[in-house]
Amino acid sequence: MSAEEPQLNGTRGGKRQAFRQWRGQRPFWGGLLTLLAGVPIMYIPYANLTIGSLTVRMATTAGAGSLIIGVLMVVLGLTMWFQPVSRVFAGVAAIMLSLVSLVVSNFGAFLVGFLLGLIGGALGVSWAPGEPVRSEGGPGEPDRAAGPSPTPERHAGTPLATHAAPATGDPGSGNGLDDLSGTSPTNGRNGRHRAG
Repeated sequence: MSAEEPQLNGTRGGKRQAFRQWRGQRPFWGGLLTLLAGVPIMYIPYANLTIGSLTVRMATTAGAGSLIIGVLMVVLGLTMWFQPVSRVFAGVAAIMLSLVSLVVSNFGAFLVGFLLGLIGGALGVSWAPGEPVRSEGGPGEPDRAAGPSPTPERHAGTPLATHAAPATGDPGSGNGLDDLSGTSPTNGRNGRHRAG
């Protein structure tokens, strides 16, 4: 064993951890399936199948359409990876192109490209960024909760604000106990902006 071996394992582990973090911030599997859906849609209409001395060509009159759909599926898969903000557009477009490939590209490249594109587009649309995991008592913890906690043991050690604000005679001010106007007891506003 040399002194450099743990360092090599550390960089390999660091790259793997960086890839996991990158993969977790985007619809990775939806992008991968959409990207893979473009390959059979592009390839099969231009492929030659040779059976003995017989050559069968799968080309259709819409071979250029198949090529365009396949390239767009690959581009949409890469868009899901490198522009996760536009994942809903890319997912819907992938689903629509998968449906069009049924008609244009040999039944969606014999249903392989169709199914991959449909599932990949659905994964891209349904993916949402996750909340960062906060440690117990970390710097991101609020000082106190504003209201009763559904699970008191979850916020053990943090004081709860269980007393109501004193009631005033102004209806709709948000400070009364019987106020149903939807205003916040902290600042007396209901979330709408005032116009002047």
